[in-house]
This record gives sequence, C-alpha cells and structure tokens, in this order.
Amino acid sequence: MTSHRDELLNHEYDGIREYDNPTPGWWHTLFMGSVLFSCLYLFFFHVSPLSWSVHDQWESAQVAEYKRIFGEIGDLEADVQTVLEMRQNEQMMAVAKGMFVGNCSSCHFNEGQGNNGANLTDDVYLNVKTLMDVYSVITNGAKFGAMPAWGERLNQNERVLLTAFVANLRGTHVPGGRAPEGDPIEPWPELQP
Repeated sequence: MTSHRDELLNHEYDGIREYDNPTPGWWHTLFMGSVLFSCLYLFFFHVSPLSWSVHDQWESAQVAEYKRIFGEIGDLEADVQTVLEMRQNEQMMAVAKGMFVGNCSSCHFNEGQGNNGANLTDDVYLNVKTLMDVYSVITNGAKFGAMPAWGERLNQNERVLLTAFVANLRGTHVPGGRAPEGDPIEPWPELQP
C-alpha cells in the first residue's frame, strides 16, 4: 500500500469527500494487455492472409459433406436420363428437399404450392415446356429476375437434384396453392432402362 492511500482530496461535493485511491497497477497491466491483444487480433483476422474464419471452416465442412453425399454418384450430367434417375433416388431427393427448403421455399413454400413464386404442384407452367426447361429456369432464372438465376450459387449436381425434386412436385396439387399461370404441358418422360 502506498502512503497517500489515506489522503483526502481537496474537493468536496454535497458534504462528501473522497480518498485518493489510484487504480492498481495490475488493472493497468490487464487493460494494456487487452488493447495489445485487440490490435494483434484485428491485424491477424482482418488483414493477414494467414488468418482463418468461421466462413472458411463452414466452406471446408460443406466441401467434405458434398464429397460424402455426391461421392458415390460423382458428377451428374444435366440431361433428361440423369434427372429421371435422380427422381427415383430417395436419398438424393431428401438432400434435394433440404436444398429446396433452404433456397426456394421463401417464394414457392415448402410444398411448392407457391407464394410470390410459381405454383410447382400443378400441370400448368409459364416458362417450362420440357423437363430440361426446369433445369434451365433454375440455372438462368426467369421473368426478368423474379426467379433468380442459381447457376452461380449452386453447383451442377445441386441444380440437377433440384430439377428432379421440382419434377416430383408436379401433380401433387397441394391445397392453398397459387393460381395457375401459363399453359398445360405434356407429362414428363418415363425413365428408360
């Protein structure tokens, strides 16, 4: 303890006087250490090319998950036969449903009945005449951006799976769907053995 600890200061407020008790040295050391740590943290995680982030860890986990999911099927071709095969694959349709709910349900609702997006559960389509038109609309978008282009955000396997999932939604006629838009189209082709 210092000798000036019991010294009263010369000012008084409402009859109250205070002692001159300075902040302890350990507190100053912790404060300066925190400031130094924050500067190093800021430099390393926001400036340095050697840093990592939560986003990097998420991308690595996503790549590992895609390798696990798509490892057995490899790269999917964007053709009618592949889409028809994926429509029959329950595991891949479960993956596609997760992608649909995560990316498409804000406009098409979880069941595909449509909100501000088209109703995918009926037999009437505006921008689709064939099965691969579904893939084209997912990849390139439609209605001058009302349906966004997912070609840059989703890889080809994801777009093929979403095409198969959307093809499976057709004809389910979920109640409460958006009114039909466009023209009735021909049935999807059958899977050839």
